[in-house]
Amino acid sequence: MTQTLSASTLLAIPLAPLAGAVLAGVFGTKFGGNWIGRKLTHSLTILGVLVAFVLSAHTLMAVVGDGARFNETLYTWMTIGGLKMEIGFLVDPLTSMMMCVVTFVSLMVHLYTVGYMEEDEGYNRFFAYISLFTFSMLMLVMSNNLLQLFFGWEAVGLVSYLLIGFWFNKPTAIFANMKAFLVNRVGDFGFILGIGLIAAYTGSLNYTEIFAKSSELSALVFPGTDWMLVTVICICLFIGAMGKSAQFPLHVWLPDSMEGPTPISALIHAATMVTAGIFMVSRMSPLFELSDTALNLIVVVGSITALFMGFLGIIQNDIKRVVAYSTLSQLGYMTVALGVSAYSVAVFHLMTHAFFKALLFLGAGSVIMGVHHNQDIRWMGGLRKYMPVTWITSLLGSLALIGTPFFSGFYSKDSIIEAVHASQLPAAGFANFAVLAGVFVTAFYSFRMYFLVFHGKERFDQNPDAHHHHHGHDAHHDAHPHESPWVVWVPLVLLAIPSVLIGYFTIDPMLHGDFFKDVIFVNHAIHPAMEELSAKFHGATAMAMHSLTTLPLWLAVAGVATSYVFYMMYPAIPAAIQRAAQPVYTLLENKYYLDWINEHILARGARVVGMGLWKVGDQAIIDGAVVNGSWKLVGLFSGVIRKAQSGYLYHYALVMILGVFVLMTYFVWLK
Repeated sequence: MTQTLSASTLLAIPLAPLAGAVLAGVFGTKFGGNWIGRKLTHSLTILGVLVAFVLSAHTLMAVVGDGARFNETLYTWMTIGGLKMEIGFLVDPLTSMMMCVVTFVSLMVHLYTVGYMEEDEGYNRFFAYISLFTFSMLMLVMSNNLLQLFFGWEAVGLVSYLLIGFWFNKPTAIFANMKAFLVNRVGDFGFILGIGLIAAYTGSLNYTEIFAKSSELSALVFPGTDWMLVTVICICLFIGAMGKSAQFPLHVWLPDSMEGPTPISALIHAATMVTAGIFMVSRMSPLFELSDTALNLIVVVGSITALFMGFLGIIQNDIKRVVAYSTLSQLGYMTVALGVSAYSVAVFHLMTHAFFKALLFLGAGSVIMGVHHNQDIRWMGGLRKYMPVTWITSLLGSLALIGTPFFSGFYSKDSIIEAVHASQLPAAGFANFAVLAGVFVTAFYSFRMYFLVFHGKERFDQNPDAHHHHHGHDAHHDAHPHESPWVVWVPLVLLAIPSVLIGYFTIDPMLHGDFFKDVIFVNHAIHPAMEELSAKFHGATAMAMHSLTTLPLWLAVAGVATSYVFYMMYPAIPAAIQRAAQPVYTLLENKYYLDWINEHILARGARVVGMGLWKVGDQAIIDGAVVNGSWKLVGLFSGVIRKAQSGYLYHYALVMILGVFVLMTYFVWLK
């Protein structure tokens, strides 16, 4: 391999899963007449993702080993004035690391799905969706310009919507996918405003060109105000990240997304899609470094998410929701790291978390299969005897999550805590408290789940509603849980290995070496956190040894010990606490009432505004001013329009953008 990467190889990486998705989605479903059966469907899609993974690993080796880079436009869609709209790839260490994570986790999930979804009639459709997701995510991380980033951003949102509502006869699933879509649209509205401002002030959508002009941007103010333009741009971009990466207050969609099948929770809502926001902010580090205001906002939002979403994890009884809240909390940690300018630490945590969180979700799915598709942890217990592989791998995943020394989660989490400690931003004080308290909370709810599921008395025969959900499934199951088939446990083992080892081997190059040297830009003069971290770092072993005397480790130990006492020895204690602190419990049960606020205040407000516009605008002005003969027509018309209008600004924005898109394509084609 020379210094350059070949464009055709890079193209093959996203196109292989896309081909699999198209074949499975067209010929494997009712839509195309079920030409290809289940076996061929899963073989094709797994092959597509396998090709993508092998090529990604090859690319990573070339990038790290030979310093190969790639930054070229492959196709120009159109040029308007000076603004070029292009499709192009930028491959550097950040990209190639993301590509490997996405394709590896996706490959594991594809394999796992063969076992998990075997009884589902939507089997082929499911494979089509997850392969399409892999394509979208690869397009997102490989892009070298904001247009393609936005395309990938929307495409992963679409696939997430399709997958959360995968069981489209389940009303809760349909409500959840609508919620995910709308909350993401709110975030994306901010994102596209940020992109628009960048395009307006730099005349370019290409990363390298934008970063070249970043110093000019930092001198400008936002017209009509005294805000820095860079601050406005960064906050708009970050609002996009808040939607995608589920940061408070746009986090409400992620716990509900658990209505989709478990492999999705692992692939999309733990490992890859939710980290798109983190990836985007890291990619945009040259802009974010120019605005301390934006960084402060990021720290505050991240620390609120890290701490308060952890509290919610403590009271959940659905095994997938516990893991979902832990994902929110970990995303909060990554966001805090971004805010204190430790972008490389955020990306490092993104990578380690992708492995152990995918492992935990797939482990949860294996447990759900073992207890015949029941998800309530109060009715599990003692499963370690029956499901040894699931038990060991889930334990390893939990240990990685709480930050056990030498495990991958320890290196990334401790680095975040130290980076926050070293930061000089005004918001770092609160963040410091939040990330430390979060360690205890994480350890507590992780091991609450672990103990209730794998240890203690066997309670799966006492479940009052065990036999309602699945008519027909119970007939061919014996009463006892049993280990899942090999297609389910092999991915667990393959994910457990990096969950334990990868932190130890990659912390040095990724955080303190040259891995991200020309990719992530930090202004060390005003944001010294990373330099302090590197000064204190004396190797991975020394870091783990040093931690034995530090607060985070003992907080984690205390969390595990507390959960052992509460749930293994004296289960009466948590029950008593629940009775004593009923108001707090109610607040947590209702998820801080955010859903209530969204439904009653925001949605109603939007409707009121919409009605007001219709009454004043249409009836008074149009009906009054327009000649009497035509008012009936207008009334009829506005009645129809009113039904079509939801009063949501972003719907209009979306329709507008689509219209512009169609027109542009049409005119370019005319030429």
